[in-house]
Amino acid sequence: VGADPARMLLRSQARRVLHPTRSFCRHLNLHEYQSAALMKEKGVNVPFGLPAKSVEEAVEAAAKIGDDEVVIKSQILAGGRGLGSFTNGLKGGVHVIKTSQVAEYAGKMLGGRLVTKQSGPEGKPVDTLLIAKKMDLVNEMYFSITLDRASAGPLMVACAEGGTSIEDLAASNPEKIIKVPVDILKGITDAQALEVVAGLGVKGDKDKAADQIKALYKLFTDLDCTMVEVNPLAEDAQGNLVAADAKVGFDDNAAFRQPAIFSQRDTSQEDPREVAADKWDLNYVGLDGNIGCMVNGAGLAMATMDIIAAYGASPANFLDVGGSAKKDQITAAFKIITADERVKAIMINIFGGIMKCDVIAEGVVQAVKDVGLKIPLVVRLEGTNVAEGKAIIENSGLAITSANDLDDAAQKAVAAISQ
Repeated sequence: VGADPARMLLRSQARRVLHPTRSFCRHLNLHEYQSAALMKEKGVNVPFGLPAKSVEEAVEAAAKIGDDEVVIKSQILAGGRGLGSFTNGLKGGVHVIKTSQVAEYAGKMLGGRLVTKQSGPEGKPVDTLLIAKKMDLVNEMYFSITLDRASAGPLMVACAEGGTSIEDLAASNPEKIIKVPVDILKGITDAQALEVVAGLGVKGDKDKAADQIKALYKLFTDLDCTMVEVNPLAEDAQGNLVAADAKVGFDDNAAFRQPAIFSQRDTSQEDPREVAADKWDLNYVGLDGNIGCMVNGAGLAMATMDIIAAYGASPANFLDVGGSAKKDQITAAFKIITADERVKAIMINIFGGIMKCDVIAEGVVQAVKDVGLKIPLVVRLEGTNVAEGKAIIENSGLAITSANDLDDAAQKAVAAISQ
């Protein structure tokens, strides 16, 4: 339906859940203190630090470090913490403070919400702090490993400038960033590790620095990571590389063989709607629109979002119930959609292939009876058992609007919120 910027944005928001081998993929992310612990296990140099979930634990952690000053870091799953602001007025989610100030700062940070450029306007809750040893860092760099479509394998990205937004640097000075693809079957070579070290501009022992790069690559491959990012990766006064920050993401397809890692998932950092959907094996991503969508198939879901936008409204979610959803899953999906106060109408768009239209219809009718229907509901069914499905809807006695096709459904849903 064209390349309207608003619709393209909606599609890009939904695409973050798509995966080549499955219709939905939520990559697990861990907090900095959790990621740092995994790095340490693989031989990566990290600053000494302790997590704290209370003011008392924060004070105790600072005492164990034993220095006059410590670094106190908010633990949220969003970047830009240092430049963020708490909703209570405190500026910055990362501070270098005197040990005597730990109780004061911990009291203001714990239980608060930190808003950053990546958190969204509502911010993220701060339930844990990292109390870390202040390091004497003399050279800050950027390093990451991610998966690259072009080379079909891991890609190491390095820059001699770190501690700031790599996106900004890529826009202003892309020539400063080097990229080193790695053959996943052969693994990282000494030459590749030294190439990264040269790109980082390391001033200390080059061979020791290369060992740190190889340790980070081992972390990436051993733990089924989708991303390892260290910003900054820094040199201390002795010339040693130190991972002064740690961000690690994992492939959900590997959850079965990384149970210890996936048990550390912090659902408080996620959209509660997505957490609820995950429990029912529903493919859901919350958006900011006003028409709730329930669709089977990722491609059809994105087409549904597009046509809603084409008629002047906006989708409130991406929700793919898949090809084998049962009645209880349909009911759960309906509850999740209707729990969003921004939703002013619901559009259900089902093409029955593996998923049968009569099963969807029975689930929808039961969901409406269980949850109640306070907003307009438009249902478009097509495919296997479509006649039976439409009959169930029509004979339900409920205020459900049937649609003949996708275009008709979108127009009726948009018209419903305009009344």
